[in-house]
Amino acid sequence: MKDHVTKEPRSIFELGGVPPMKQVVPLGLQHVVAAIVGVVTPALLVSNTVGLSGPDKTILVQVSLLITAIATLIQLYPLGRRIGSGLPVIMGISFAYVPTLLAIGGKFDLATILGAQIVGGCVAILFGIFLKQLRRFFPPLVTGTVIFTIGLSLYPTAVKYMAGGAASPTFGDPKNWLVAIITFAAVIFFNYFTKGVSKLASILLGMIIGYVVALMMGMVSFEAVGTAGWFQLVAPLHFGLKFNISACISMAIMYIVNSVQTIGDLSSTTLGGLDRLPSDKELSGGIVAQGAASILGAFFGGLPTASYSQNVGIVTVNRVVNKIVFAFAAGVMLVAGFIPKFASALTTIPQSVIGGATISVFATITMTGIRMITSEKLTQRNVAVVGLAVALGVGVTSVSGSLGGFPEWVTTVFGSSSVVIATLMAILLNTILPKDKEQTK
Repeated sequence: MKDHVTKEPRSIFELGGVPPMKQVVPLGLQHVVAAIVGVVTPALLVSNTVGLSGPDKTILVQVSLLITAIATLIQLYPLGRRIGSGLPVIMGISFAYVPTLLAIGGKFDLATILGAQIVGGCVAILFGIFLKQLRRFFPPLVTGTVIFTIGLSLYPTAVKYMAGGAASPTFGDPKNWLVAIITFAAVIFFNYFTKGVSKLASILLGMIIGYVVALMMGMVSFEAVGTAGWFQLVAPLHFGLKFNISACISMAIMYIVNSVQTIGDLSSTTLGGLDRLPSDKELSGGIVAQGAASILGAFFGGLPTASYSQNVGIVTVNRVVNKIVFAFAAGVMLVAGFIPKFASALTTIPQSVIGGATISVFATITMTGIRMITSEKLTQRNVAVVGLAVALGVGVTSVSGSLGGFPEWVTTVFGSSSVVIATLMAILLNTILPKDKEQTK
């Protein structure tokens, strides 16, 4: 099978060739539908945390669409044979970074997030280059513990948004909870009581229903849409760049964690769609591309990128791996990213709708971590690795001021996000605790 694209008509189940557009369009749009919530929502969460104005919030969403498209295209068609995996994956702005992004944004600003992102992107590139030597530190037990902690740390964010947003004057209002619960119920209905596209797009459809309900209740304002233009190129360094050592350390750790998650997603893609494991070159190129896309995005206001597990899930179900299908999906998001009115319309989504929809996403992240943890035997040693790492990570960040006697940088790195402590403890414990007899054979 040839991996490169040719002009010959080929099957949608092959990497190369150009299948009929009547197949490409619906299959490509399916990937857009599956990814769009993940692309937009982190930008909305961060923009609310750092207090961006309407136009700047629109730009952040706009750049999220653009960077998602560019990152996906680089993965599909590698640059210089080292940047990109050449595999059919959707790369985009990732929920996994959100706890750290919100922690940095709440204490500093967006420019500090973007500066730390450049450092994190460089770390990801190094991780990709030295992949063989580093993989042994991240078995499923460690990776699962980290992903499990990410899910747990996101629950308070979802609940705050369900209540209307912590900074909102109507925080806790019954109207917010009504909209959030309706959205949540719609997501559950489409996910578990329907089939096909409606099941795959359950989060998007749930948000549409929640949005309509909020609109009827007078909770949506279109003022920003009216003032937005039809076409706009985003200027580099619009939000600026700042470098804070503690923020950079936190982000560097998160990039290592998400590089490991990318290994899992690329492996799932090739196993589910191509009946093989990815090569070291494909894995290395995929991680390097992830870091490169994040560095590029930082100069324009794009947030950190990672592979999209929900789109990987589609591949494992329908086995459609043709690159043109994924390129079409990227093209749709690229065009949308140049249209401020489209991006501005997405910023009108009420926070209660976002909360009602994303809590199910965060639950899925948590359960993904549990599945990875339980893929290994829960021996006394392994239980200790997971339990102690999560206990310290969640415990320290749950108690306000618990690190108050330390220098400020310590609080920023270790006290802002439970994921950082959990990651370091899981790696350390997994390295120093004696292996079980079965593992040493």
